[in-house]
Amino acid sequence: MSRIYFLAPDVDITHKIVDELRANSVEEDNIHIIARRGTPLQDLPESSPLQKSDIIPAMERALAIGGTSGCVFTDWSGFGRSRFAGQYAGRAGVGTWLGGMVGLNVWNTQLKPYEDAVEKGELLILLDIPNSRIGEITMMILKHHPEAEFEGIESIIPPMP
Repeated sequence: MSRIYFLAPDVDITHKIVDELRANSVEEDNIHIIARRGTPLQDLPESSPLQKSDIIPAMERALAIGGTSGCVFTDWSGFGRSRFAGQYAGRAGVGTWLGGMVGLNVWNTQLKPYEDAVEKGELLILLDIPNSRIGEITMMILKHHPEAEFEGIESIIPPMP
């Protein structure tokens, strides 16, 4: 699977693109729209907090820091073999969860290049599609909607929700 990025100038163009994608067997769960807060999306599939925020990278960082410090402390203190070791693992888990909550409120760093365009009213379209359909879908959108701007492709393994 890959994720294709497009910027559309407004909601009307985005509706046309999404309708065409639906007609060409792109599942609703694989279409994610990011718009400026307050933009009426009507029936457009809005992206989830997982796509908009930095929750996953923040949780990964928190797990690395919390897990490492928990392991180091348990080994250093001699608690590694005692009944208290579970407390440190639990604390690392809580740290991971808290890191994720912080990341939920931070704009996804991979989407940072599009933040200004979205704030100006453009809509970011994220499409999760099989690699075999990249050319077909990209050409269809560019041919039928030249006002949409192709912004790139990234590999997503496993597919994101």
